[in-house]
Amino acid sequence: MNANQKLTAGAALALVLAAGAGFGIARLTAPTPQVEAAAEQSAAPSDSVAMTAEAIKTSQISVAPAASGELDAAIAASATLEATPDAEAVLTSRAAGTVSRIFKRIGDPIRAGETLALVESRDASAIAADQSAASARVTLAARQLARERSLLAQGVSPRADYETAEANLAVARADAMRASAAAGATRVARDGRSVVVASPVSGRVTAAPANLGQFVSAETELFRVADPSRLQITASLPSADAPRVRAGDRVELSLADGQIIEGRVRSSTGVVDPDTRGATVVIEPSAGVSMLAPGQLIQARIFGSGGAAKDGVMVPQDAVQTVGDRTVVFVRTANGFKATNVEVGSRSGGLVAIVSGLKAGTPIATINAFLLKAELEKESAE
Repeated sequence: MNANQKLTAGAALALVLAAGAGFGIARLTAPTPQVEAAAEQSAAPSDSVAMTAEAIKTSQISVAPAASGELDAAIAASATLEATPDAEAVLTSRAAGTVSRIFKRIGDPIRAGETLALVESRDASAIAADQSAASARVTLAARQLARERSLLAQGVSPRADYETAEANLAVARADAMRASAAAGATRVARDGRSVVVASPVSGRVTAAPANLGQFVSAETELFRVADPSRLQITASLPSADAPRVRAGDRVELSLADGQIIEGRVRSSTGVVDPDTRGATVVIEPSAGVSMLAPGQLIQARIFGSGGAAKDGVMVPQDAVQTVGDRTVVFVRTANGFKATNVEVGSRSGGLVAIVSGLKAGTPIATINAFLLKAELEKESAE
């Protein structure tokens, strides 16, 4: 072997050794499949948003169960809030006179039977005098009867006189009962010259048009008292939807600030008003009464059970969010919320029908659910 051949063989051997060393170094420095899988898993975005109950309250995120029923089972209607018939009273003067004392003002609490004002009245004086005279006649008739009974026992007076005295006492007592009933109906005060204006219900004074020294006629409204804890809601439904509503049907009441209060249908008149062409439904709120006030206008969504299927799921449209190419709702978990993929159907009246991915009764984020979406996207970006 000459010198050139030896040089060529040495160079080939050096190249082989270098390639083998490079392959070994690459094997030693390459990541293992487990490490690569763990890296990919850590890089994948999470669908969970950790949030404490205090943070949920601070963010004003409302949580409500997904409703059951078909989308067309929800009947939207405008409703008016008012006190129940036995929780509101219009207070009047039972006789004409002048307002002499006022004890309560608007907003003051009142107990049943408590006096709000006094009205001086000539009629009250006449009724009180009549009551006193009737009581005196009863006393006189009772004494005459006792005297005739004694004379009859002695054989001095005939029985006819005794029976006449007995009849006179019965007439006097009937007259006294009439005068006492008149005084009670007029609410004559103990001073014998005033009429008492008292409340038959407990609650608060909501109106007080009476003024001190004002002359008022009989049955003039002086005060209005209502119990704010005993409320009912009346909603007018289209005549076509009225037959679908049953007593006990669930109702969602939407307030002006976006809050939702649960309620139930108490009763339905079943009669269509000839002027408005609507049927009146009475609704009773089951919670959140402290946020309601008589006269307030609210929106009601009645889930009529008449002829409607109950295997569907409905959620408010604010609960449905789009994250990337996914449509999700945020389900409440022990540590916060979890984005759950859903398939949506039709939309109507602020509700969205969920075709799949969510069961009825599952607690989900409704109001301000977009905050969870933003938090989820921020975590994915990080």
